[in-house]
Amino acid sequence: MRLLLAALLVAGSLSGCGGGDDYCDAVQDHQAELTDVTASGTPGALLEALPVLRDLQERSPDDIRDDWQAFLDPLEQLDDALRDAGIDPVTYDATALPDSLGAEERTRIEDAAAGILAPAVVRAFDSVQQQAKDVCHTPMSL
Repeated sequence: MRLLLAALLVAGSLSGCGGGDDYCDAVQDHQAELTDVTASGTPGALLEALPVLRDLQERSPDDIRDDWQAFLDPLEQLDDALRDAGIDPVTYDATALPDSLGAEERTRIEDAAAGILAPAVVRAFDSVQQQAKDVCHTPMSL
């Protein structure tokens, strides 16, 4: 999860914004929060950022809304799998799943976590980054 967070929010450091003042304002408004999430380095940091990411998706222009959804769907699936298994998503650590998990719960969590790293998900986030770089000129995180 730490690698994914670094790859998506740090290495890509979204700079730009697009498709409207509301979205660009949201990117700027959430910049400090996303920077804190990125800096935290905790395995559940990306899941902790879900409310912020959902807000950005809701405010995003039509031309990148599908990319936002493609990025958020796997995160929400992991969040749901963890909650259904009684695991706090914020404290999620893929290397320390409880021994009490049933095989089905464990598989669901592992599959959802793997889905976040899928090339299509990474491409979707790259598209969001590129669109933001081209228009807003505000880094998503510092």
